[in-house]
Amino acid sequence: MLAGPPRPAVRLGRARPTRMKILVVEDEQKVADALREGLEAEKYEVIVERTGEAAFFRVNTETFDAVLLDLGLPGRDGLEILRAVRARGLKTPVLVLTARDSLQDRVTGLDSGADDYLVKPFAFAELTARIRALLRRHSDLGETVVQIGDLKMDLATRTVARSGKRINLTPKEFSLLEYLVRNRGNVLTRTMIAEHVWGYHFDSFSNVIDVCIRSLRAKIDDAFQTKLIHTIRGVGYLLSEEAP
Repeated sequence: MLAGPPRPAVRLGRARPTRMKILVVEDEQKVADALREGLEAEKYEVIVERTGEAAFFRVNTETFDAVLLDLGLPGRDGLEILRAVRARGLKTPVLVLTARDSLQDRVTGLDSGADDYLVKPFAFAELTARIRALLRRHSDLGETVVQIGDLKMDLATRTVARSGKRINLTPKEFSLLEYLVRNRGNVLTRTMIAEHVWGYHFDSFSNVIDVCIRSLRAKIDDAFQTKLIHTIRGVGYLLSEEAP
């Protein structure tokens, strides 16, 4: 179940021009209802399915911008659905929502084709942040050059420049900056950063992320008047030309 009632997430980016369509696959009625209510309040169009078979049919016959997928489903397990739709070439972003919280469960889910993995119970604000991040990444998949302000990243050549000045980054710094840039305007929690940049979950109080952020700031922010990386105290980090 969700940790606390759904509440609107703080919007730091531009408003969505159209309603995004999300498929929620959840067999627990109360959780499904809470997800529907919260996401509709966020102006998403929401379709709910409560069995694996119904979800598999729906995702193969309709177009969705994202899928929220529980794993323990009646009729057909969520991992089975995920593997099957990926085998068919479906690229729709899938966020797994599950009580299965071991490291191996996370690895299995991501290796089966999930784009993100969130363990129950979770805060609704984090769920909506992850959905925005998923949609942002999916819309940016075709980009090879990503730019925010005077910061320019070439993903093909893995080069970074600011105001025309070449900046040398380590592979981890580049991955961290790419994740921040792809989700520009959205607050990213330490957990999200850990899972998507380091590839696994670790204690959110670890200073590994903070150390990498400090190193990245020294290279792309310290010598420039406009700061791009912002700390959202108690939450995580945000990449934006404007201070939050």
